[in-house]
Amino acid sequence: QIQLVESGGGLVQTGGSLKLSCSGSGLSVYNYVLGWFRQAAGKEREFVSGINWTGERIESANAVQDRFTISRDNAKNTVYLEMNSLKPEDTAVYYCAASANSYAGNYYVPRTRAEYRYWGQGTQVTVSS
Repeated sequence: QIQLVESGGGLVQTGGSLKLSCSGSGLSVYNYVLGWFRQAAGKEREFVSGINWTGERIESANAVQDRFTISRDNAKNTVYLEMNSLKPEDTAVYYCAASANSYAGNYYVPRTRAEYRYWGQGTQVTVSS
């Protein structure tokens, strides 16, 4: 069992930056894909970005491409999401997640919610206009 805890959310103005962190415990996340999802009020939870076990393969949603950067530190069991040029439409609760399966040895990065088993409690990001 993997427990995930996010931190780093908050209130920021349009154009500002935030860096989210997500620390894992219970089991090592080394062999798992780690991802970030977000859920705005009244909307479905959507994929933001994911990173494979080595950090060599990254998938990101078009809406955040070139603005958000995902990274991981396996020694610290932690995944990060650096968010720049924030827009009001980025306002949401951000969740980190670990994949349901171990993808050690390949470069696959799932993008669907069903392919992730472990979830954090979420951290609120609010971007004011």
